[in-house]
Amino acid sequence: MLSSSEVASFALSLPGAIEKDHFGSRSFRVDGKIFAQIGAPPDRALVKITSANQLALNAADPETFQPAPSWGRYGWTYVVLARTNKRQLHTLLRESYDLIKAGGRRARR
Repeated sequence: MLSSSEVASFALSLPGAIEKDHFGSRSFRVDGKIFAQIGAPPDRALVKITSANQLALNAADPETFQPAPSWGRYGWTYVVLARTNKRQLHTLLRESYDLIKAGGRRARR
């Protein structure tokens, strides 16, 4: 089982990544934009991935990968930490980081 500490450690190892509180949740940012978050409950992470990847992951394992309510249409996806492995999570965090770093679209409020 992955821990929120492992998520944080890998997220912060990415170039220029910082941690900042986001309404009581741990968020990880690059260039001032969130690319990952660990929230309440702390047993899942939130990442931004491509829509195609989100659809494929959710179809293959909907108990592990769920589009976030409202934000899912922008690729924001919950990942249940107990149901994934380190390699897969690292890949998803890197994808999220790369999308945001490249100017990935921010969700609007």
